[in-house]
Amino acid sequence: KKSSGVPLAELENDSMVIDAPAQAKSKKTATETYQKLTQLEHIIKRPDTYIGSVEKTDQQMWVFNKETSQMEYKSITYVPGFYKIFDEILVNAADNKQRDSTMNTMKVTINRESGEISVENNGKGIPVVIHEKEKIYIPELIFGHLLAGSNFDDNEQKTVGGRNGYGAKLCNVFSTEFTLECQDSTHGKRYKQTWTDNMQKMQKAKITSSKSADFVRVTFKPDYERFGMPEGISDDLEALLYRRVYDMAGTVRGVKVHLNGTQIKLKDFKSYCDLYAKSIASERSAEEGGTPTCTVEIDKDKGHPRWEVGFTVSDGTFQQVSFVNSIATTSGGTHVNYIADQITASLLKALNKKKKGHTLKQTHLRNHIFIFVNCLVNNPAFTSQTKEQLTTKASQFGSRCSLGEDFLKKIAKSEAIENIMDFAQKKADKMMSKSDGNKRSRVSNAKLVEANLAGTRRGHECTLILTEGDSAKGLAVSGRAILDPDRIGVFPLRGKLLNVRDA
Repeated sequence: KKSSGVPLAELENDSMVIDAPAQAKSKKTATETYQKLTQLEHIIKRPDTYIGSVEKTDQQMWVFNKETSQMEYKSITYVPGFYKIFDEILVNAADNKQRDSTMNTMKVTINRESGEISVENNGKGIPVVIHEKEKIYIPELIFGHLLAGSNFDDNEQKTVGGRNGYGAKLCNVFSTEFTLECQDSTHGKRYKQTWTDNMQKMQKAKITSSKSADFVRVTFKPDYERFGMPEGISDDLEALLYRRVYDMAGTVRGVKVHLNGTQIKLKDFKSYCDLYAKSIASERSAEEGGTPTCTVEIDKDKGHPRWEVGFTVSDGTFQQVSFVNSIATTSGGTHVNYIADQITASLLKALNKKKKGHTLKQTHLRNHIFIFVNCLVNNPAFTSQTKEQLTTKASQFGSRCSLGEDFLKKIAKSEAIENIMDFAQKKADKMMSKSDGNKRSRVSNAKLVEANLAGTRRGHECTLILTEGDSAKGLAVSGRAILDPDRIGVFPLRGKLLNVRDA
């Protein structure tokens, strides 16, 4: 109706007008059909290849609730691509701890009013020197040129998050303004440079002499329009970004993490895991009443310094919170399976001792565990640039993690075993309920003398006489004929009935 230009009133009694698909004005030539984009154009045109979806998505996720100061598992609406560009800068800053053990501070500022985000770390800075081959300053090469970085030598066994040479540049591409500041104390230089318009315009670098301590600070204003977020950072997204900063505080050892000017007080990985346990406990208390607890066991075995593992009891579905080289692997991967398999194998042994004759396998036991894994892996490989799932084989992790005996014993004593035994009982009951008499059908067995009403809606009135062997059956059958053939059936067993007390 709109496209026809006819007033609505005139069309009301007319036949319905249906808009046809717009026809191409003219047929494209072969040259117009096939295009070659620059890498920057490709990233902007097909962002999902690099940073994930730029559309709003609803997903159940763990986020940080700043009102309760606990983690919260809830359905949020967020843009995965936006979260990813923030994450790339955060992981970049954490990577510096692997390069320089003296790094001890990270500062993150999320300003919802201005829309600006900044991430800063101390420790060894970026060398402010001209690259001999590329003839440009190294900070410009790292942050303003695609497919540039220090992680391409696969002969070097590195435990950093960076890998493909996109990282920080993706954040630059999806920002309207991106500023890098860094100090190189070795050469006594301070470097500052700004890019605008999705990395397409680069301002001249400002280089000054300075003798202050090393640092790197990235400040960026995401392209909110491109992410379909004209309103800026929502409450849901803020809760997700906060959780990611708390991840850093809980998993990057020996680094004090500040969020919006306040240091996050998490002394170790256990206190980080407790943020989840408190949330689970408060949820259970709301459902069950009283004050249920939820404790996290941590593997204290010193034999695997690259691995930190925690365990708590799940509510009937497998859950995990895991990190590889500071990257949050929200979809788990080979490192999570590596730990989960050890835990379920140990639980299965404990279950076999307590409940003989069950039919559960390791896969059933997974649903009763919630595990936390924080590890460093050599040159990790992922399913995609968004790095949500690790694919590196266990043999290539660069380290082994055999869980400690004490840790596995504590898990065996946890509620998990009780829950698993309850589940085994329910599974057995379910198997029995398949033949609980609700299904009315005649039984086909040559030795069965069936009651005439068996298998009908009056089947509940019937009695089945079980006899020890065929000879005893004869007596019962002759008695049945006189008493009530409609309601009495007879079936001979092969030998004696099993004493079911210990079965």
